[in-house]
Amino acid sequence: MTIRLAGIRSGGVGMARKGMETVRRRQLIQATLQVIHDQGLQATTLGRVGQQAGISPGLVAHYFGDKRHLLASTYLSLVRSLEQEYRAARAGTAAGLPRVRAIIDANFAASQSDAVTVSCWLSFWAQVNHVPSIARIQRVVTRRLESNLTHALAAFLPRVEAVRLAEGLGVMIDGLWLRASLRTGGLDVAAARALAHRYLDSELHALTGGPHVQTA
Repeated sequence: MTIRLAGIRSGGVGMARKGMETVRRRQLIQATLQVIHDQGLQATTLGRVGQQAGISPGLVAHYFGDKRHLLASTYLSLVRSLEQEYRAARAGTAAGLPRVRAIIDANFAASQSDAVTVSCWLSFWAQVNHVPSIARIQRVVTRRLESNLTHALAAFLPRVEAVRLAEGLGVMIDGLWLRASLRTGGLDVAAARALAHRYLDSELHALTGGPHVQTA
């Protein structure tokens, strides 16, 4: 009886530790995002992340190993946030054109437009051609955007046209998001989103000859 209870307590402690580790890793990633926003990617160190989080650099290293793994995990956190927007878009809309529009909106959602998120996306994008691990993650991001768009478009377009339009729309979304995020004037997030919808409408009109209701 005592052994059984000890096992239960041990399992409970193990689960609690695992849960605490997950919480701590999440806190450290949030601290990393803030340090990148405040000081830039190159100036981000385990020491500065630890200082931001209120813990020692050694504890940061305990959870992530080194700066490279910390940054890769941080970039993945941005990707997962975007994927959550995609899942919400798929769950909350009908298949076909409404879902295409929802995917566009997901890329310009508030969670993708706040100052910290924007500066961190831009910082990581600047490393794509230099850091293989970041490049691999970015290729996944691009493929998933095009895959989501293709699947939604293929509900009402021939597959070959859906693939072509998904590629063009993906490039348009990335470019418009980048232009709006740089905040150099002339284009804000709402205007960028509206332009993406207009591009979609223009392409669909060229393909089908029919009007499409615009939302933005």
